[in-house]
Amino acid sequence: MHVAAWRQPETVGRNLPGTPGRGIPSATKLPRMADSSFDIVSKVDHQEAENALNQARKEIEQRYDFKGTGASVEWSGESVLIKASTEERAKAVLDVFQSKLIKRGISLKSLESGEPFASGKEYRIVSTIKDGISSENAKKISKIIRDEGPKGVKSQIQGDELRVQSKSRDDLQEVQRLLKAADLEVDLQFVNYR
Repeated sequence: MHVAAWRQPETVGRNLPGTPGRGIPSATKLPRMADSSFDIVSKVDHQEAENALNQARKEIEQRYDFKGTGASVEWSGESVLIKASTEERAKAVLDVFQSKLIKRGISLKSLESGEPFASGKEYRIVSTIKDGISSENAKKISKIIRDEGPKGVKSQIQGDELRVQSKSRDDLQEVQRLLKAADLEVDLQFVNYR
């Protein structure tokens, strides 16, 4: 009886994936970690703005110091129109509206109000609620990130918002601290962490 000699399989010793110590890519060949990112936006909850305006309207109707002054606050298209018989009463209506916005969690940086102007026998103030980051403010924010932020952090303007990217999440948090401390004319929120 003849017994065939046992032979090692030909695959032993080859560089195959899954073979211990062989076929495993070196650290330099591993895919690089994706950058972490977040978006910088300036959004206003329009339902909260509507609630603030309604609360301001109710308070103005009930307050004794506004009786007989023709004081009112209402939407006029996309703007808020404030009316009163005197410039001082118009400014007082604006103060009431601003306090209601603050109570509803809307920053006054999101409200842009013009100067009181006379229209016939009444004074008016036109205010707008700013939504989104203007291109001028987006450029300012990008410059702050580039000049004062950690190295390796990139920002990109995307319409009325910015995307900030970095390999380090700590660097992204540093950018947020930097922008919160900056004296900007726009209310910022940080969203869409990836």
